[in-house]
Amino acid sequence: MKIGIIADTHGNLRGWERAWELALEGSDLILHAGDVLYHGPKFDPVEAYSPRVLAEALNDCPAPVIVARGNGDSDVDQLVLEMPVQSPYAFAQLEGLRVLVAHGHITPPEQLVPLAQRWGVDLLVTGHIHRPVLERCGGLLHVNPGTVTYPLAPEPELHRRTCAVWVDGEVTHYDIESGERLNIGG
Repeated sequence: MKIGIIADTHGNLRGWERAWELALEGSDLILHAGDVLYHGPKFDPVEAYSPRVLAEALNDCPAPVIVARGNGDSDVDQLVLEMPVQSPYAFAQLEGLRVLVAHGHITPPEQLVPLAQRWGVDLLVTGHIHRPVLERCGGLLHVNPGTVTYPLAPEPELHRRTCAVWVDGEVTHYDIESGERLNIGG
């Protein structure tokens, strides 16, 4: 099974398209950890800022898309997106794999990890910090795909536009600009 993992698209159509072409295409499922359409007051719109067209692309995605609501998502976004975006937490069980998706702005990862472990979650996906993360916490795998739009990592090697893919228990992060596979912790 292949699961595409993305977060913090912030209306960036080109970021979504590049992530799809490079890594997400062929996924059985897409997990989006929030901040889908709006760029928010902290950021200037990127060159490819097109939330309406990004919504259409997500609606047309051949794989099901599960989204956890981020701090930049609003009720009005639900008017153009055909998948639910109103819950800050999304839980799914796929072929025995228990997945929890949360943006991370309400409950940060350091609090989500022990909760996910208690609930028997195998894969925890978060966003919000705009930097790629991969960490194993016992039987739990925590993944933050980073962002395809506004990288905020202070480390130069992580200050990139990224997404991730989970394939049969292994996660790979991709720099969507260079196409490079990144070696992120874990």
